[in-house]
Amino acid sequence: MAESENQSGATPEDGTLEATTNFMVPKKEITMVPDMGKWKQSKAYVDYVGFILTLNESVKGKKLTSEYNISEVCLIKLFNIVSSVSVHSPLFYCVLQTVEKLLDLLGTLERWINETPPVDQPSRFGNKAFRTWFAQLDQEAEALVSAVLPSDKQDAAPEIAVYLKESVGNSTRIDYGTGHEAAFAAFLCCLCKVGALKVDDQLAIVFKIFNKYLSVMRKLQKTYRMEPAGSQGVWGLDDFQFLPFIWGSSQFVDHPTIEPRHFVDEKVVNEHQQDYMFLECIKFINEMKTGPFAEHSNQLWNISAVPSWSKVNQGLIRMYKAECLEKFPVIQHFKFGSLLSIQPSKP
Repeated sequence: MAESENQSGATPEDGTLEATTNFMVPKKEITMVPDMGKWKQSKAYVDYVGFILTLNESVKGKKLTSEYNISEVCLIKLFNIVSSVSVHSPLFYCVLQTVEKLLDLLGTLERWINETPPVDQPSRFGNKAFRTWFAQLDQEAEALVSAVLPSDKQDAAPEIAVYLKESVGNSTRIDYGTGHEAAFAAFLCCLCKVGALKVDDQLAIVFKIFNKYLSVMRKLQKTYRMEPAGSQGVWGLDDFQFLPFIWGSSQFVDHPTIEPRHFVDEKVVNEHQQDYMFLECIKFINEMKTGPFAEHSNQLWNISAVPSWSKVNQGLIRMYKAECLEKFPVIQHFKFGSLLSIQPSKP
């Protein structure tokens, strides 16, 4: 992959932290455009990009519905176990339990949406009931994160909970965008760094946890009619998300029959969306927007002309860096702590 050189030394440590780690509540560090240089040279940038690219490689050529052995995907690599681990072993249960706890956490957020219906208001967009829903998350986020963390990493809960709260949208503007999506990826990255999840538990992170997150965010967006944060309209990739297009295009690499030109075919989308994250995104767009696809999603329409999924994937990674990670309006909201540090990365 063209971007693979960026993975070297860029993946978060597999749950290994220095014994002297002092967790801290993350704060903003990028306050002016010139500060963007600090971000691109920071440990946080290297860890975050490495995390995204590692997951991108892990899902290559795999369906959402693929069966995979968690013990082989993560336990053998994580604990240097050569032989297969029984699904009944305590070690297996420990890792599976973390994934299930995160799914339960996201299920709780979804349940709160059901319990907090939209209110009647003059404005069609930005329903103020979202603020009530968010207030509950703001109050309980730390406890939700504590339930996921290992017993010896409970001190990390206040730090990691900030990224969870940042990942659901802005309660003042009642909007959601790629910066909030990045906060959830940062949340998962931090969980890897403290050992609650492992980077090697890659398929579960994308196919189970992140996919459930997408489902909850779509419900939030529809229920409270959230505004797109910093949307470029028809010239943007999507009003709300970006990462599922990257990982979703990786799923299609070397697919024997489905080419990029096929994702604008509604029949293909309906038949295969349960297997591919990219097509799930297209289905959601088709549900939310009317008119010709080439008019309401011009950038995606252009991508459908790219000859291979490999080139689509490489192009989307470059676009994500340029349009999200290197844009001050997005990164000014990113928060830095001990796990995702503003300190310069080692050469």
